[in-house]
Amino acid sequence: MENIQDQFLSFNVDNDGVATLTIDQKEASTNLFSVEFIQRYISVAQEAIADDAIKGVIVTSGKSLFMAGADLKALLEELPDKKEFYDNLMQLHRGLREIETGGKPFVSAINGTALGGGLELCLATHHRIAINSTKIKIGFPEIKVGLFPGGGGTVKAPYLLGIQNALMYLLQGIEARPEKALKDGLIDAVASNQDEMMQAAKTFILENPNPVQPWDNKKHKIPGGSMWTPNGVQTLIGASGNVGKLTHGNYPSAQKIVKVLHDGMQIPVDRALEIEARYFTQAVDTPEAKNMIRTGFFAIQDAAKGKSRPKDQPKYEIQKLGILGAGMMGAGIAYVSAKAGMDVVLKDVTQEGAEKGKSYSTMLLDKAIAKRRSTPEKKEALLARITPTDDPNAVEGSDLIIEAVFENVDLKDKVTKETEAVLGKDKIYGSNTSTIPISLLAQSSSRPENFIGIHFFSPVDKMPLVEIIVGEKTEDKAIAAAVDYTVAIKKVPIVVNDSRGFFTSRCFSTFVSEGMFLLEEGVPAPMIERVATKIGMPVGPLAVHDEVSLTLSVHIFESDPAPKTSTEERSYKIVKDLVENHQRTGKRDGAGFYDYPKGGQKKLWAGLKELFPPKVDAVKEPIVKKRMLHRQALESYRCLEEGVLRSTTDGDIGSILGWGFPIFTGGALSYIDYVGINEFIADCDAFKSSYGERWEIPQSLRDLAAAGKSIHDFGK
Repeated sequence: MENIQDQFLSFNVDNDGVATLTIDQKEASTNLFSVEFIQRYISVAQEAIADDAIKGVIVTSGKSLFMAGADLKALLEELPDKKEFYDNLMQLHRGLREIETGGKPFVSAINGTALGGGLELCLATHHRIAINSTKIKIGFPEIKVGLFPGGGGTVKAPYLLGIQNALMYLLQGIEARPEKALKDGLIDAVASNQDEMMQAAKTFILENPNPVQPWDNKKHKIPGGSMWTPNGVQTLIGASGNVGKLTHGNYPSAQKIVKVLHDGMQIPVDRALEIEARYFTQAVDTPEAKNMIRTGFFAIQDAAKGKSRPKDQPKYEIQKLGILGAGMMGAGIAYVSAKAGMDVVLKDVTQEGAEKGKSYSTMLLDKAIAKRRSTPEKKEALLARITPTDDPNAVEGSDLIIEAVFENVDLKDKVTKETEAVLGKDKIYGSNTSTIPISLLAQSSSRPENFIGIHFFSPVDKMPLVEIIVGEKTEDKAIAAAVDYTVAIKKVPIVVNDSRGFFTSRCFSTFVSEGMFLLEEGVPAPMIERVATKIGMPVGPLAVHDEVSLTLSVHIFESDPAPKTSTEERSYKIVKDLVENHQRTGKRDGAGFYDYPKGGQKKLWAGLKELFPPKVDAVKEPIVKKRMLHRQALESYRCLEEGVLRSTTDGDIGSILGWGFPIFTGGALSYIDYVGINEFIADCDAFKSSYGERWEIPQSLRDLAAAGKSIHDFGK
């Protein structure tokens, strides 16, 4: 067999008869498990198996990643023919099975991250060795885009990992470092470097001329026991119940994973692969999968790369960052910025307050070291980049200022003027406000063109979204700088235009207020909270309001001079009564809609039943579901129509990453398509008749429906 060099791979044979197949897709930035590639890969592998001079094949990558996974763009299209898709999938399975049963050893030399289809390619080899690097991830992330491994991974995983561990990897989308993958049985060995790995791969081939896969070996024992052992039976029964309980049917692929394991482990592997292919064909054509691929993968990935920045602006470099306010927000911003390599000046009104803010980074780093995700040396290097101070002049020389003081216009006015006195004229000033209009705050600035909103979410070290708010006079340079900074700290930016509450705070508040209105109307609090999580929200509206703080809600309402709607007035009265007459201020003080006993589990406050007596004829569960999600979607659409949102995609990203709108819907705006525009409008019209003007549908949405268009066609 001759050496090969083409657009997909290279193939070379050494003097000992050991071949190296290097995956290196020339027309892509990363190797993908595409139809064209896999056909070529199988064809070359078949030639190698047929060549008596070749003793075995090492499969590795010519890129920094071994293989990122499947080509998801192809899966976004409607399946032209499900039978054809299934047949193509089975052709893939048969090709990989020929490699497994061809009588020659194939070894994966995993020199970079191998996920999804990339890992499934490795499973079709007889031995897997990875470089022991913390930069490498190995796993099955498909569930995160509404799918499950369809290239043999779901069938084969339990043979290597055991039933329980396989379910964890598949249902949680675990991406393991090589050490964990080795410990769990997903790979067979680790090596310290490339040369050691390649030598170990060659040694395996020369010493194991007739390897057999675990699923073909009748003597192989599944770790933890087969499905017919007591442990196996209990695990599968428990998994089926738990998946239904936790997903409420919102994620169809989760239940399919359990079915593939249950059905597939009772029959020969080739029949099991038919079952996997059948269920995968169903899964790939669900609206949930397409929503999660479109928004959860592509849209968020594009945003994380800075797609929203003005294209004509040069990159804005940030070496020194000044942060005003060392509370939870300021402290979190300091940590993520220092972690990105920036020198940070953390300024507070007192040196003690600034030092306390820096200690937050110390705490996070100590936890990371305990989990072996960092080292003492990295900790010291990061902390050395944070300078706590009470001196306003210390931020001089900063490339960017982020103001994170209390939500008070007068206080923000004071620190803006104080800081601009030592800030370079061409530098950018950002305010981390969650509700106050940026154009109003920019009035304190002598250079409003460089003034912009940079709204983080708490806790900053965990929450991925940053909402960048453009004021009336904000110029493109400031937008580009804010996006560049957000990308540098590995967060996901969306750019919105100025308004009261911007996009995220404004729309998130509708979830909270609708929950309170349902409570006021006699829907029992436990039902409200349960239904909220059932429809896919992370927590119920009453619990999340406690976390935000009822006192803060009152403060925001009372400090905002803008005219209020009747809906806002109604929300305010409920919260004001709880705060002033019942001393229910929120989670921080241990008393809100819930009680928070020290050392115990939170529980709904018993007094809610007296304050809001449950009514037998209150709204029923299907309506409760719709009211909570429809209300958020309707307000998001208003933001799109008013120009607060610059695109439907930004609204979807912001709702998912900002406040946890259910990802299976595609986001708060895609949810309208998910329900169906006509049905959504009919529901809201009925709600308007029963519950008031907040359910008024904009005419432009009716026009979209009349034209038979998608929500993504808005403005086109």
